[in-house]
Amino acid sequence: MLNEVESAEVSNGDEEAQMISVSEEPPITAGDEVIQALREGVRLLPPQAVKDLLSIGVCVQCIFRLFGVHGHNYSCFSILQSNLYAVLGELIYLDKQILDNTSPKEYSIRHSSKDSEIEPPICSICLGILQFFYYDDKEQPVRKNCPHDLAASISEVVKTEGHQIDNFSFEVSIPPIIVENEQAVRFYMESKYGSEPWFHNTFRPECISVKDALKLYVVTPLAMSLDIQSSPSSFHVRLTYSHAKASSRTNFSEGIQDSKRRKAGEKMCSDTKKSLHGLLEDESSECCKLPLEKVSQPCSLSITCYRKPIYIGGRYLKYSRNVSQTRWIIDDERMGEASVEEIIGGTIRPMCRGDNYKFHAAGREDIDVRMLGSGRPFLVEVQNARIVPSEVAINDIEEKINNCKKVLLSSMVRVKSLKVVGTHGWALMREGEMEKQKQYAAIVWISRPLEDEDLQNICALKEMKISQKTPIRVLHRRSPLEREKIIHWMKIERLAESSQYFLLHLCTQAGTYIKEFVHGDLGRTYPNIGSILGCMAEILQLDVTDVKMDGFNTD
Repeated sequence: MLNEVESAEVSNGDEEAQMISVSEEPPITAGDEVIQALREGVRLLPPQAVKDLLSIGVCVQCIFRLFGVHGHNYSCFSILQSNLYAVLGELIYLDKQILDNTSPKEYSIRHSSKDSEIEPPICSICLGILQFFYYDDKEQPVRKNCPHDLAASISEVVKTEGHQIDNFSFEVSIPPIIVENEQAVRFYMESKYGSEPWFHNTFRPECISVKDALKLYVVTPLAMSLDIQSSPSSFHVRLTYSHAKASSRTNFSEGIQDSKRRKAGEKMCSDTKKSLHGLLEDESSECCKLPLEKVSQPCSLSITCYRKPIYIGGRYLKYSRNVSQTRWIIDDERMGEASVEEIIGGTIRPMCRGDNYKFHAAGREDIDVRMLGSGRPFLVEVQNARIVPSEVAINDIEEKINNCKKVLLSSMVRVKSLKVVGTHGWALMREGEMEKQKQYAAIVWISRPLEDEDLQNICALKEMKISQKTPIRVLHRRSPLEREKIIHWMKIERLAESSQYFLLHLCTQAGTYIKEFVHGDLGRTYPNIGSILGCMAEILQLDVTDVKMDGFNTD
């Protein structure tokens, strides 16, 4: 239903401005019910104020916004622009200071005819946005007749992009000059009509914004065109309007830059009002110079659609000692045969038809370290995916990675427990990364024969705290810090026919440098295996055998 506008007297002394006979109304056939509702609301508007707004280039839709007249004119745009002018024509006719010896019917016909022949000017407030007039991406002027036409253009972009969607969120971005223009008009109207009884009841500061008005116009026809509902969604349709004259009122912008942007329906805070009134009283303030400059060009419109990132998680196993976790290039030369990131992400992205991807893992292993056991948790963040894979598609992705036609790659990296996870998966992985425990198996050499007492001493150490300075091998890319870490347990397994080589099994806190814990890193890690056994120790091979993360269980 049409929002009611409170009745108020018009101070021009003309009693005729408050009354109109039903029999004198010009017959309008297009959208009779809607026009009748508009007529009832518009009849309460002050004619001289409406004429003033029209004279400074404010479009009909912005006039309705400023006076709080809305409802059917947002949800049903079957009324032509000429009919809107006809309804306003009845109102303006009643002000004898505006028209002489012209009947409302004659005025409506004359203005309607003129409006159909001459292109309406660009609104000095909305810069053509609510007139559906804009420059496209080729800088060509485009004028749509109604919201359905604009919605059809938006729908075409969405369909061309090929997104698989069930619903959508709609976003609009407008240049700040539009808000500045509207405030300048408000200042002008307040300076001229602020003392009128109708002003504060009718010309309301909490009127719907240009941005929200456009949403009301477009969302419903767009939903019909796409045959889906508009609701909170990971898929977004965005209209970005820009203008060559981004901001023309520096004084105005500076005067309100510290005031928070208010939502539709909220009143301006007292501090903001004081600031605006201060500007209003300053005759030199650019924001109060009216009439506004004639607008020579509309806004440029960019229509984009995108999906928020989707996350596909699982665990990966790495069997090669020549595969890095992420792509590793030094001086334009690749290090290693391949990377876990490229093998997994390079398979997932095209099957989701995404623009790009990012690879995230719960920690990392060196290129010469294998990842065995249960595997390392990971997430692939697919950006602007056209398709959110189903469970069947996920199984196909997993099979494709694990049975790659390139036999060499399938023998290097495999995945397990692959599935689509929400954004909570990212939070859980980051949280679990700090709390997780990791188990390792390392082949160690010591400078003397291993004795039975060594096995007992190592196994007896539980929850041992060690101090580690940033390893020398990573000092070029890591901050020089000293960290305390915990070795939860250790055990030694003898190797056949060898007295100085053994297999060390251990469970440590996340972030422990295992290689340095074995050889001591020139004393930068203490205690270490060498100091515990009282001899030199070196690590020959290292495998990660388990990554325990209760918060990221993909099984």
